[in-house]
Amino acid sequence: MVRAVALLSGGLDSTLAVRLLLDQGVEVKALHFYTGFCITEHKRRLGLKKEDGQQYVNPALKAAALLKVPLEIVDISEEYFNIILNPKFGYGKNVNPCVDCRIFMLKKAKEIMEKEGYHFVVTGEVVGQRPMSQTYERLKLIERETGLEGYILRPLSAKVLKPTIPEIKGWVDRSKLLGIRGRSRKVQIELANKYGIDYEQPAGGCCYLTDENYASRFQEALNFEGQITRDDLVLLAVGRHLRLPSGVKLILARNEGEVRYLKGFRSRYNYAFRKDGKGTFAIIKGEPKEEDLQLIADIVARYSKREVCEVEIHVGEKSYIIIGNPLKDEEIEEYKIYAKAEVK
Repeated sequence: MVRAVALLSGGLDSTLAVRLLLDQGVEVKALHFYTGFCITEHKRRLGLKKEDGQQYVNPALKAAALLKVPLEIVDISEEYFNIILNPKFGYGKNVNPCVDCRIFMLKKAKEIMEKEGYHFVVTGEVVGQRPMSQTYERLKLIERETGLEGYILRPLSAKVLKPTIPEIKGWVDRSKLLGIRGRSRKVQIELANKYGIDYEQPAGGCCYLTDENYASRFQEALNFEGQITRDDLVLLAVGRHLRLPSGVKLILARNEGEVRYLKGFRSRYNYAFRKDGKGTFAIIKGEPKEEDLQLIADIVARYSKREVCEVEIHVGEKSYIIIGNPLKDEEIEEYKIYAKAEVK
């Protein structure tokens, strides 16, 4: 029995790649690598809901259930920290280390393949779809770096690539594979309709590291503080970010899910909130001076129903109750950290 491990993000391409192998009778085990930066998974963990009121579902779990294949979720979030901060092959447009990310995941897949007796690795990559990691040259580079030369099968683009060992040995029929290239997903969408594959967005859960606003916050934190911590990598994806004149940074929750999430950091950071609980919750990164406290209270009031209110601020072992007067939008604008396209 021919057996393969497949990288399954839950997006349309990786789902179709697995389906094409299943159609040829290949036994497939799906692998989903948890980095901590999947947008859909992040929303699910925050308890947020879609516009239609439905819960967010991990896209890989949904795809695996549809395909009826076993799925192993591999948590690489701790190791991934160093990949983000020190990418050997650099970043894409924002702070996405796509080539290093792919190499890292495929090395992990190789370990599982060899340990559990699978024959090759399957991915949903399409030649030319992603300018940084899916050019002919980059695909070859990734194979060399992972030690998987000839053992990575890309069913959606196989016919425009050199035959792989699974094809040469007859483990799969090359004639039944595809020759897609470029950024259009027209062929994939047609196949999804044919197979009855339901998908929310072609690219799956997507990644915060490709987001312009996340990149802006990342670069600002690195420039201002001189380092990025593990907490930063998570918190940069949450809430509104403001930098006060003193250098203190505020991270304010935008919804109930983020309030619950940020409260989990109370043991490690100073924090502030509307005393009666009707509003946002703010993490205070840095040591606020006494003159900062009123400004913090006024900002919390602005994002807590825009009402004058009592704001409770915790700094170390001390706590303060200060009357917050909501700042006007134009007053608060200068403190915001965001890319220009971000909604205010």
